[in-house]
Amino acid sequence: MAEKQASYQNGVLATLSVMGGKWKPLILCHMGAGPIRPAELLRVVPGISQKVLTDQLRELERDEIIARHVYNEVPPHVEYEITPYGETLNKVLIAMSTWGEDRIKRLQEKGQSVDLVYPDHEGYDND
Repeated sequence: MAEKQASYQNGVLATLSVMGGKWKPLILCHMGAGPIRPAELLRVVPGISQKVLTDQLRELERDEIIARHVYNEVPPHVEYEITPYGETLNKVLIAMSTWGEDRIKRLQEKGQSVDLVYPDHEGYDND
């Protein structure tokens, strides 16, 4: 059976099909510092459930953005890391973060109470 051909209105939609939504950009930001175990991702990505994390990791792996490494130990040890292809999303993540930081400053200047928990681009700004 032939695979259905994908069709995108524009490049933004093609990008969003891979890394869109609330969780994938957050996961990728935390994975940028190096290999990470799923339990650590659960700890640093507030509000994500085990099931959603597993689904998001599988999708990112399917799209070749991350790689899964299984180590034969007791108990089994699994780590994920960003692939070289996945690293090409760094500029997108930095642009999203910079825009969001500017948005937060704008809201703060209007007197709104808005905090920025991670104010740097550690992990995905390798320049």
